[in-house]
Amino acid sequence: MTAAVRSILTPTAIIRLVLGWGAFAALLLAGSLLAPPVAGPLLVTALIAIVGVILICAFGVVHEAEHLARRLGDPYGSLVLTLSIVLIEVVLIAAVLLGPGEHATIARDSVMAVSMIILGAVIGLCLLVAGLRHGSLAHNRMGVSTYLSLIIVLAALAFALPALIGTNGSYQTWQEIPIIVLTIGIYAFFLYRQMGAQAADFHEVDPRLTKPAEVAPESASTTVATTQKQGIVAIISAHRAEIIVRLALLITTVTPIVLLSHDMASLLDDGLGRLGAPVALSGVVIALIVFLPETITSIRAAWQGEIQRVSNLCHGAQVSTVGLTIPTVLLIGLLTDQPIVLAESPANLLLLAVTLLLSVTTFAAKKVTAVHGAAHLVVFAIFGITLFS
Repeated sequence: MTAAVRSILTPTAIIRLVLGWGAFAALLLAGSLLAPPVAGPLLVTALIAIVGVILICAFGVVHEAEHLARRLGDPYGSLVLTLSIVLIEVVLIAAVLLGPGEHATIARDSVMAVSMIILGAVIGLCLLVAGLRHGSLAHNRMGVSTYLSLIIVLAALAFALPALIGTNGSYQTWQEIPIIVLTIGIYAFFLYRQMGAQAADFHEVDPRLTKPAEVAPESASTTVATTQKQGIVAIISAHRAEIIVRLALLITTVTPIVLLSHDMASLLDDGLGRLGAPVALSGVVIALIVFLPETITSIRAAWQGEIQRVSNLCHGAQVSTVGLTIPTVLLIGLLTDQPIVLAESPANLLLLAVTLLLSVTTFAAKKVTAVHGAAHLVVFAIFGITLFS
């Protein structure tokens, strides 16, 4: 076990941890020095330093995530990275809600920004990269269909329904409880099926990545899932030490990324305010930084032609973000008696609906291409335009 730990906790990994947590500690110690308004040179220096540390830590997260993915296989490997980032993000949003001040729209703004980034920018870039390098690529349509079904339902519950049946963009108290139960219930059922009977639905099916014998027919999915379940238990049993250490290292490396991203929000707001940029742009930038490790991992998977892994990472992150964030903030709202505004503006609802429709049509095809990716990027660009409108 000692040898395994030493091979994982390399000097590079330790340097990343020291830089990440050291930068966070420095921000805490700086305190009022970095409280807005901050002098221009100091503001720019602080932002460059923070982004630099985040990039260094992000590559460390990607390194560990890829090792875990190779060891555990999909969907388990992708799920580890997705849940670690999303859970930390949910905890931080909850901390803001429980803190002083009014933050009624923080969940809506954060989840909307993440939704457009994942479904528009990241998916679009990955399909463009994969399509240009490998041509058309086959994906597991059963797995992607499962993701998109949940994304559509959860997005409607989160952003559209409150505007129709709620008050001032918020669910009424008696409506929140069934929404919480339904959201948690469908998300838990999804995870149970994804890691059990339907695990085979999330494996690569492109012939260039799998041998013909390994691509099981849909009618045999139950048998394949049973075999895979037995396989993951054996893998965890045989490599328990490595998996635990890598998982711990991944979490301790990704945590400073999220903490630094939220700490730099006030600096970014200050800087964008001086430039006359819209306030909503700050949320988009923060969301981009928080999901940077997953974005890098997705692009690397696309470069290797692993289009189903791209779906597992991106669509899985979207399902987890909405499925965990919405019930958490609604529950906090109930316990603290504060309004939680979830209803989106008509413009954002239209763009989200277009993005979801585009996602369905893109992945309904047997193979995805670079043109599909370009279409997703155009919708994200339009979302950027609406931020300045």
